[in-house]
Amino acid sequence: MENAKLLEAIIETAIDGIITIDQMGVIESINPAGLKLFGYEVHEIVGKNVSVLMPDPDKSAHDSYLAHYNETGYKHIIGKGREVRGLKKDGTTFPFRLAVSEVQFSVRKIFTGFIHDLSKEKEAEERLREYAIELENLVEERTRSLKKTVSALREAKEEVSISLEKEKELNQMKSRFVSMASHEFRTPLSSVQLSSSLIEKYAQPFENKHIAKHVHKIKNAVGNLTTILNDFLSLERLEAGRVEPSFQEFDLVKLAEEITEEMQMIAKQDQNIIYLHTGLESLVMLDQNLLKNCMINLINNAIKYSGENTFIEFNTEVNDRQCIVTIKDNGIGIPETDQKHLFQPFFRAHNTGNIPGTGLGLNIVLRYASLMKGDLQFESKINKGTTFILSFNK
Repeated sequence: MENAKLLEAIIETAIDGIITIDQMGVIESINPAGLKLFGYEVHEIVGKNVSVLMPDPDKSAHDSYLAHYNETGYKHIIGKGREVRGLKKDGTTFPFRLAVSEVQFSVRKIFTGFIHDLSKEKEAEERLREYAIELENLVEERTRSLKKTVSALREAKEEVSISLEKEKELNQMKSRFVSMASHEFRTPLSSVQLSSSLIEKYAQPFENKHIAKHVHKIKNAVGNLTTILNDFLSLERLEAGRVEPSFQEFDLVKLAEEITEEMQMIAKQDQNIIYLHTGLESLVMLDQNLLKNCMINLINNAIKYSGENTFIEFNTEVNDRQCIVTIKDNGIGIPETDQKHLFQPFFRAHNTGNIPGTGLGLNIVLRYASLMKGDLQFESKINKGTTFILSFNK
């Protein structure tokens, strides 16, 4: 009696479904796990043919299978396990593993089915299959993409090689053109400049203000064009790597005084360049020509972007550690939004208006300073002027 209760308790608490049927296929018992799997109450299922728990084609074949077994004793599934599908009360199906055993009970036979739900396993298998297909597709797609990329890189490499050759040819042509243009234009410009000076001299006795006005325009135009040619030639030489600094000792004060005198001649009306040197030393070890170009360029900008009746401060300083050149004006200043682009080739601030210029000067000054291991800094406020500072360590 106690063993029977123990067996009943085991069946009632089993996590797999356990179902018993008679020789005709009629359900005699089913445990709670089995009821839960198929969605029935016990009174709804006991006494019915087990085929109600089967979808077609197993449902139609079940009774004939039992009859065949009862007649021949041939076991098709008894004592074996197999995967089948079960039919729930709501009409849905689910996969499970079925193990059937035969029990000789008193004078009759009963069959016991052990039902293990495979839904989660099948879902996991399906997800793995989907992941495998997705991974396979992804690998295939990446492979195609990689092949496409390799092909594109190969084509790009060929195009780059061709482009580099063309660029090399263009650079050579540009270099030849700039050199030729510089040479060919300088001769007529010099003639125009000389002729304008002679016209100015010969027209002095007539004291004709119109002649003086137009001669001045001619000189300014020639000066602007000469500056443009010089800028392009300097840029071309820098790009070609043909500028090598030649460090020699020279007198900075003497050079600055000569530049001040030269630049004062092209300054605007009542525009004064005030030069001041600080320090007891004046000898420096730099490239005199490169430094002169830098100072002339910065002072020329100060003249262009400042009005008449203004002062331009031109200061030099030589101390134990550095040589410093400062050019300060009270001109239009550089808008804050433009300052980050200031040293880019061909860039001009948007407030320059009709003031002539190529946008190359500051880029050239910065590159010349770098060649001499120097630094170029600036401070500027709109309509309050700009200060450029060149510094070189000794």
